[in-house]
Amino acid sequence: MTEFSIAAVFFVGLLGGVHCLGMCGSIVGMFASQVPKPSPASGRGADRLTPAGARAAKFSGARWPFHLAYNGGRLASYMVAGALVGALGQAGLLLRDAVPVQHLLFALSSLMLIALGLYLAGIWGVVRRIERVGGVLWRHLQPLTRGLLPVTTLARALLLGVLWGWLPCGLVYSVLVTALASGSAQSGALVMLAFGLGTLPNLLAIGLFWENARRWAQSPRVRLAAGLLVAGFGVYGLIKVGYTFYLYGWTGSCHVAA
Repeated sequence: MTEFSIAAVFFVGLLGGVHCLGMCGSIVGMFASQVPKPSPASGRGADRLTPAGARAAKFSGARWPFHLAYNGGRLASYMVAGALVGALGQAGLLLRDAVPVQHLLFALSSLMLIALGLYLAGIWGVVRRIERVGGVLWRHLQPLTRGLLPVTTLARALLLGVLWGWLPCGLVYSVLVTALASGSAQSGALVMLAFGLGTLPNLLAIGLFWENARRWAQSPRVRLAAGLLVAGFGVYGLIKVGYTFYLYGWTGSCHVAA
């Protein structure tokens, strides 16, 4: 189940771009405006760049290290959070002789993926309520971001990304339940790394092609398709857990390795 979870959360991160755009688009835009600007394109043919070429040139060269540092800090925070909840899940496995804890946690994570998929599709907004809970921690961390602006060094970009990783996000919180079910700090960190890598293409694309990405992600058809695919991972996870209980029963499942 852990291998399935790692693959699932990677695609959840990838498909969750429709959420990342609304949640983090303005943050990426703010960060892009703070990064030191490279010198304008010059030389033969510079005045004949297409709009797409001009946007690519704008974020090329000196800007890429800042974007990578920023996202690297974000992924580091995800891994720390995954390790913490994975360790909690490992402590829960001490009860596995009486209760199939890991299977129940995987069932819970599958239900969270279904809720997340319905949220991305615009059908059910329960995940948004979970984001409000994380706002308590963010209120203490947000003031620290002001001391890192403007972003003039790679170290500042990295630290800003570390703080960004704790931004209240229903997408992240839903995947953290999967990290909890992984049953160890190492597996929890790996689950969150896979998720973070899945989000990376979306957030880099948002920085490069903000307007085009916004129009694409706001399409109801795109949101519905992405949401249903994410919910499909949750349904498949529930089927796997249910099949295990069917084969081994409640008591036998306590001793079946997830």
